[in-house]
Amino acid sequence: MIQQYIQKCRQILDTVDAQTPQLEKAAQWFADAILAGRMVHVFGSGHSRIMVEEMWPRYGSFPGFNPIVELSLTFHNLVVGANGQRQAMFLENVPGFADRILRNYDLSDQDAALVISSSGCNIVPIEMAELFQQRGVKVVALITKEHSEKSTSKRPDGKKLGDFADLILDTGAPVGDAMLMVPGLDTPVAPGSTVGGAVLINCIKAEVARLLTEAGRPPKVLSAGVVVGAERAVELFESAYDEHAHRLAKLYANVGIPSYVSQKNI
Repeated sequence: MIQQYIQKCRQILDTVDAQTPQLEKAAQWFADAILAGRMVHVFGSGHSRIMVEEMWPRYGSFPGFNPIVELSLTFHNLVVGANGQRQAMFLENVPGFADRILRNYDLSDQDAALVISSSGCNIVPIEMAELFQQRGVKVVALITKEHSEKSTSKRPDGKKLGDFADLILDTGAPVGDAMLMVPGLDTPVAPGSTVGGAVLINCIKAEVARLLTEAGRPPKVLSAGVVVGAERAVELFESAYDEHAHRLAKLYANVGIPSYVSQKNI
């Protein structure tokens, strides 16, 4: 089973490699947004949250990304009871929830977005992409293409995440995500979308870092003290977090209904 899973992962890497042109285009859009002083909004419900946190913040990552993690859709630790998995799975198919989330941000057509959903069929991520596009934000969808094509959308109109994407990336996992059949067990095990998704995320991250550096704006990368020294590591973490705050402030400064606080002369 171990060797079979590793072989399946090698096939996923081939699928990612074949998407190099799409990855380059996504990276260019993201770099453009970051260089403009704006942000790339990253959203995923359910276990797609893993990909959101893979992008930022963690070692080897840098500011410019806005991780939108809605706990009611992503907090799976308790499984049952209050804040359990049943509620989260219900909420990610409630129409209008995405609008309530994005109501908190003053979006710009200089922004970009990455929306992650393996099936691309749950309502909240679909509506997130739809709302981003309505506001002129370029949307990159990260899905499992084969799984999405064979799945049924929860939206009454049948539209999926890919229908509201300017660019689609494929994790390379199979239908149903789980990749292995164990003899004597009638249900497959060991999903692959996280492997493919993480590789896609980090390919984009690396390419964006190259573009920012070549543009004269090298990113403040969260780095380990053992690599850059303890003092430099602290400096990078503090400066990266501060830059994130400065970028995030732009998303809040003029959001929604104006107040005297939001007036430029105050």
